[in-house]
Amino acid sequence: MYAIIATGGKQYKVSEGDIIKVEKLGVAAGETVTFDQVLLVNNGEVVVGNPTVANANVSATVVKEGRGKKVIVYKYKRKTGYHKKNGHRQAYTEVKIDKINA
Repeated sequence: MYAIIATGGKQYKVSEGDIIKVEKLGVAAGETVTFDQVLLVNNGEVVVGNPTVANANVSATVVKEGRGKKVIVYKYKRKTGYHKKNGHRQAYTEVKIDKINA
C-alpha cells in the first residue's frame, strides 16, 4: 500500500515505515504530524483524487529537523570585475510515515 502526498510544494510517494525529508514544518522531534493533501492511494486498487482523495490522510512522526548540504551560488559578469559567492543550506524535517488512512 502506498500513497502520494503533497507538502511544501512537492509530491512524495510514501508507504508505511518510510523515512522521508520534507520542507521544514516547524514541529519538534517526536510529535505527530498529519498530511491531508493525499493525491493518490493504492491499496490493491488505485484511487485518484480530484484534486485530493476524500477522507484520506497520512500520519507521521517527526524524527528530526536539520539542514541539507551547502549549495554554492556564484554570480559572475565578465569584463566588469563583478563576482559574488554565496551559499545556501535548505532546512528540512525528517518524518517517519506511521499510517496511511484511506
